[in-house]
Amino acid sequence: MSIEPASRITQRHIAIAAAALCIASLALFWPGTAMYDTVAQYRQVLSGVYDDWHPPAMARVWALLAPLGPGATPMLVVQLATYWLGLGLIAAALAQIGRARSATAILAIGLLPPFLGWQGVVLKDAQLAGALLAAIGIIGWWRLGRRPLPGAMRVLVALLLVYAVLVRANAVFIVVPLVIALASRPTHPLAKLVTGFVAVVLVLGVAPVVNHQILRAQHSGVEATQALYDLAGIAARAPDSDTTGLTRSETATVIARRCAKPFFWDPLGDEAHCGTTMTRLRALPTATLYVTLASAALHHPIAYAGHRLAHLNSTDRWLVPFHWPSAAPPAASEPNTLGLANPRVGGRAWEALTAVVVETPLGWPIAWIVVAITALAASLSRPRDPVRDLATALLVSALALEASFAVLSIASDLRYHLWPMIATAVATVLLADRLPPRRIFAVGAGTLLLVAGSGIAARVLLPQPPQTYAGMLG
Repeated sequence: MSIEPASRITQRHIAIAAAALCIASLALFWPGTAMYDTVAQYRQVLSGVYDDWHPPAMARVWALLAPLGPGATPMLVVQLATYWLGLGLIAAALAQIGRARSATAILAIGLLPPFLGWQGVVLKDAQLAGALLAAIGIIGWWRLGRRPLPGAMRVLVALLLVYAVLVRANAVFIVVPLVIALASRPTHPLAKLVTGFVAVVLVLGVAPVVNHQILRAQHSGVEATQALYDLAGIAARAPDSDTTGLTRSETATVIARRCAKPFFWDPLGDEAHCGTTMTRLRALPTATLYVTLASAALHHPIAYAGHRLAHLNSTDRWLVPFHWPSAAPPAASEPNTLGLANPRVGGRAWEALTAVVVETPLGWPIAWIVVAITALAASLSRPRDPVRDLATALLVSALALEASFAVLSIASDLRYHLWPMIATAVATVLLADRLPPRRIFAVGAGTLLLVAGSGIAARVLLPQPPQTYAGMLG
């Protein structure tokens, strides 16, 4: 039974509000903020020469839309329109079934500074969030109303999910769990797990073919970065090892120059820092690098685990100093000569607000992980219904991506966690019509307080890190 009172808020009110919020967001962030990655992609759009360091699918879409507007504006429209479309459809579906407060809360989620702030930056992470929200909104509109999804909408959802998979390399760990969780078959959890594993492997095998053969992107060597990062991390913790692929001299340099940083892999790719040290390894075939990594991890599991856990703590922003970098969206575009302009005063003011909010637990992925686990336990304790199914799928996709970071992640930017945070917020609102079991709530709330308390203590006690990219490189 719902705990929400009846309300006069209708789908029409929600539609008007979502449209108004979309227009206001476009006005706020116009013409879109461009980061370093954005500039690199736009340069490919202008030149017609693409590589796979950045998603060629996004650059190709940008090239198609470029005649519609200058610079980043077409992609800003795409990501904000899909963002508010998805949230608006979910909110309208909730209003349709009499859950007006939850409908309003869904729209309020879209206004949370860490979410909307990053959505104003023209970037693959914002494109991913927009595509996924639009797909979930379409599914939710029909499923929450207990109606079958029309064939045309199935095609649209499929296109959005395919774009999501291609627009970020690790999106496979979002999309496949999401689809498997929503699918009616298989029904047994173990069968779903096996099906999901097979599907992930297939997508990982097909995606490079699409990028290189269909989208005609050149190889950039990006696929080797994970192996290089982990091998350097193991070598720094097991300097006497002969299994990391690094020579004793290279290992000594990695340690002396502090090349293996929990925060990100970048020093290993920067020629002025450690790039030359890794030149010999970068020249090896990618398959050889990963075979070497597997051997090194097996021979030095403690060193590998220490390296990965240090990075996981960094990217989850748990026991880190105050002002851990790369949390807030940039307030200005990366300097460029391509015509990618800066946002207006309102956009810069919003990003200044976001910079404050991301220092609170609202900007800590670890806090959202605790909420997601608690919400998933509460969801699975409910009887099956469309609300439970949609919320469970969102939470499974969020936690699957977060789990993948334990072994597949090389940087600590908050934007990489944008979808898990948004999905958890939406799922929590979906489940808010019923009180969770007391034990689940108590354990979840207690864990969240422990995580938040220890995180605050770390921020008080640890020295503040450098606040520039060059400073973090060392």
